[in-house]
Amino acid sequence: MTWLNNLFGEKEKKMSALIAGTKAPSFELPAMDGSKFSLPEALARGPVLAVFFKVSCPVCQYAFPYFERIHKTSGGKQVSIVGISQNDKQDTAAFIKKYGVTFPVLLDDPKTYPASNAYGLTNVPTAFWISEDGTIEISSVGWSRQEFEQMASKAASAIGTPAQPVFQPGETIADFRPG
Repeated sequence: MTWLNNLFGEKEKKMSALIAGTKAPSFELPAMDGSKFSLPEALARGPVLAVFFKVSCPVCQYAFPYFERIHKTSGGKQVSIVGISQNDKQDTAAFIKKYGVTFPVLLDDPKTYPASNAYGLTNVPTAFWISEDGTIEISSVGWSRQEFEQMASKAASAIGTPAQPVFQPGETIADFRPG
């Protein structure tokens, strides 16, 4: 048994979420702008990239500017990118402003977390690429550069363009950061 197992126990060290190949649970959540977001309605228009986060999470703070880049390169066409905040509206608004998020952000009730619980979350950030048929194709817990690049490639493919580089020359990008 490793020191981590001794310290936290086997169950606590695993990061969990629904896995690829699973049917995505349906949800409807309020958006920051006062509208409602419905997963089934969004999937009728194309795939959805759903990114769950907490404003105090350092890995979320690291990752969100890169998710914003996917949003900017996809132009909001045929791909819905949504952040799903586990915080209240006021704290979420400050996060959006600080990290320059322009894609829609939804509020998962911080008392009951209906969407987070439906997706089996124990860590954030957790991102799901959900295909039009409602199947989770990518389930990414924490920051994984490889999985992020797969999501960026899927976004480009969904809008019918070649994948654009998401990372800038000279940027040092972590391969993995646990959530």
